[in-house]
Amino acid sequence: MNVDVETTCTIDRPVADVAAYAADPDNAPDWYINIKSVEWKTPKPLTIGSQIAFVAEFLGRSLAYTYEVVEFTPGERFVMRTAEGPFPMETTYAWEALDPTHTRMTLRNRGAPSGFGAIMAPMMAMAMRGANRKDLAKLKAILESE
Repeated sequence: MNVDVETTCTIDRPVADVAAYAADPDNAPDWYINIKSVEWKTPKPLTIGSQIAFVAEFLGRSLAYTYEVVEFTPGERFVMRTAEGPFPMETTYAWEALDPTHTRMTLRNRGAPSGFGAIMAPMMAMAMRGANRKDLAKLKAILESE
C-alpha cells in the first residue's frame, strides 16, 4: 500500500518569502516538528541534484535518510526524493500566490513502504497527515511573526 498525504495552508506573506524560507533545508528543524537535524551532503546552494541528510523522529523511531532534489523552480515547486533511508519517499512543496500578500503552500508526502512499514501504511498516513498539519501551522506562525 502506498502512502500519499497532501496538506495545504494559507500564509499571510508573499509567495517569494514563503518559498525562500520553506525551500531552505537549514530551516527545516525550525518548522518541521519531527526533523531534528540537517546535513548538506553536497555543496550549497540548493539545486537539482543537491543531497541533504535528515534525522527525524517519527512514530517513536529515529530515522536517518537522505533526500535528493529532483525538481526546483524557485517560488513555484520543490521536489525531493529519498536517495537512501527506511523507505522510498517523495516530498513536494508547491506555492501559489493568492494575492500579493497571501500564499497557499501545499506539502505532499508520498511513498511506498515495504516490509513491516507496508502493514503500518494506513497508520503512517494518518500520523503524517497530523504532523504535516502541525508543520504547516508552525511555518505559518514563524513567517507571519516576522
